[in-house]
Amino acid sequence: MIRLGAGPLNRIVAVGAHCDDIAIGAGGTLLTTCLARPGIRIDALVLSGGGSEREQEEQAALAAFCPGAELRLTVDKLPDGRLPAHWDEAKASVEELRTETEPDLVLAPRTDDAHQDHRSLAKLVTTAFRDHLVLGYEIVKWDGDLGRPAAYQPLSTEIAERKVRLLQEHYPSQRHRPWYDREAFLGLARIRGIECSARYAEAFAVTKLTLNLGDEPCAYC
Repeated sequence: MIRLGAGPLNRIVAVGAHCDDIAIGAGGTLLTTCLARPGIRIDALVLSGGGSEREQEEQAALAAFCPGAELRLTVDKLPDGRLPAHWDEAKASVEELRTETEPDLVLAPRTDDAHQDHRSLAKLVTTAFRDHLVLGYEIVKWDGDLGRPAAYQPLSTEIAERKVRLLQEHYPSQRHRPWYDREAFLGLARIRGIECSARYAEAFAVTKLTLNLGDEPCAYC
């Protein structure tokens, strides 16, 4: 949830089931935000890939996607594709993250993502971060699960191009995948840009949004 006009954006939590999820789904948003707010705190959690080359890729990539930010990244070692079977460990990681930060914004997978790891993490995030704005990012894949987003972050042409360049540069382990290319990333960004009257954009699902449009603060806030 978010209370409109509640204050500045100082802390962001970004979570992914796999290394590269955050960068693919919200890399342009992170670049835009970090460039506009030097020193912003980014707490990132990835549930799989720890101890492998994927973790090394993620460390370098998120450092590049969060220029000037105070970045803290944790990469766990849960098995790729088996997150539902490791629910307790995943839940413990998300809840530990919650105790360590009070974010103004949470970037996470969509709750209706077709990938079981993405979907499971999304459900954990919305229960751990109950009173926060949670934006569910999208990842294009063969499942054909892209929907109708509720929120958009416009991206300048420079940011969109920079995002694609960083994805190609920092995740060499993924270059062999047929969907992992410039056309896929820029194509989706162009479509989302059209939908919000911009050249490019990243789009997000929003499960709950609380507004505060009056002069008086909420008695329970």
